[in-house]
Amino acid sequence: MATLLWLSLGLVAFSYLGYFLVLLVWDGARDALSALRFVAGGEDRRARRETDAWPRVSIVFSAFDEEKCIRHKIENCLALDYPADRLEIVVGCDGCTDRTAEIARGAGGDRVTVHELTPRAGKPAAISKLVPAARGDIVVLTDANVMVEPGALRALVRRFRDPAVGAVVGRLRLYNPTRAEFEESLYWKYETVLKYYEGKHGAVLGANGGLYAIRRILFSPIRADTIIDDFVIPVRIAVRGWKVPYEPDAVAHEETTEDAGREFVRRARIGAGDWQALARVPDLLDPRTGFLFFSFVSHKLLRWATPFLLAVALVLSVPLAAQPGAWLYRALLLGQLLFYGLALAGPRAATGRLRRVASLAHYFVTMNAALAVGLWRFVRGTQRATWERTERVAPPPGVRAA
Repeated sequence: MATLLWLSLGLVAFSYLGYFLVLLVWDGARDALSALRFVAGGEDRRARRETDAWPRVSIVFSAFDEEKCIRHKIENCLALDYPADRLEIVVGCDGCTDRTAEIARGAGGDRVTVHELTPRAGKPAAISKLVPAARGDIVVLTDANVMVEPGALRALVRRFRDPAVGAVVGRLRLYNPTRAEFEESLYWKYETVLKYYEGKHGAVLGANGGLYAIRRILFSPIRADTIIDDFVIPVRIAVRGWKVPYEPDAVAHEETTEDAGREFVRRARIGAGDWQALARVPDLLDPRTGFLFFSFVSHKLLRWATPFLLAVALVLSVPLAAQPGAWLYRALLLGQLLFYGLALAGPRAATGRLRRVASLAHYFVTMNAALAVGLWRFVRGTQRATWERTERVAPPPGVRAA
């Protein structure tokens, strides 16, 4: 029991902290070896002059009843710093019941192609129809509620000058229109750092639906019931041997929601999609993929298993703490109970510094509870691929249309 207890806690600790430390050391060692090779007369690492040739790019996204933000989204896309004659915008109105299609056509003119898709089938089905119809060599996938910074497109496309790159993941910055600080911010920043280091190995595990790009020729339709398309699409490219780097200069902004219930549903949906993705891309468990395999197990698989590893640790702590002289296990059990009690009480039950700790504990526990619910939904096959849109309060600060 003691071995299983420490193994469970150790795997959780490695996934959340150890993996990050391994990436830091690994990256430092790679940089040091690269510098030594350069000093010894190796390949010239100086940046090359950029050419003026830019490939054709198609910005593709689907929308469901987004008449309140679709004009701003189209204007935002048209204002991006990219040659106008090399850029097209493809919008899929997925069973819209409002004026989304009409407004999109009016806002973009002949630079925007609008496809009205009926009946509503969900974002994966829409993408599978829109991408093959696009004319660009590079397809940039985004969401209707995400605003992209002007230089993001060029930053993404530059990466494709490396012929080994098959997809590029942009940086999604979350903002809250009513609060400068919110519980997800620290965790999201941590995940962004992990993407940065994984990107140095050309193996970012899954994109964010807000902004990523692929070579159109590498796209193959995905099943309509795919839950997290932004994970499946780039991962299927990565397991075929293509690089998937991270581009921090390609920035997009997305609003978070204040509705705790909706947020829990979103996380549970992602949890169900995670296990579905593993079932559909089993090559992720092939050690021959090298760093991709190591990263997937460390960053994703262990995270998905964390709710159950924590449950095992809590259950085993009880009989171990009951043994005579087992002061260490009693302290460990007490620490777990205090942590879960703090998370259950939530940030509203604390003040000062304790409030911040309670907020993080609450976020951690609810996130893992949602992952467990997601697995249950995946096993039962009850998670739908379609999403429910949330109301937008305001566009992100500093990002405006032309």
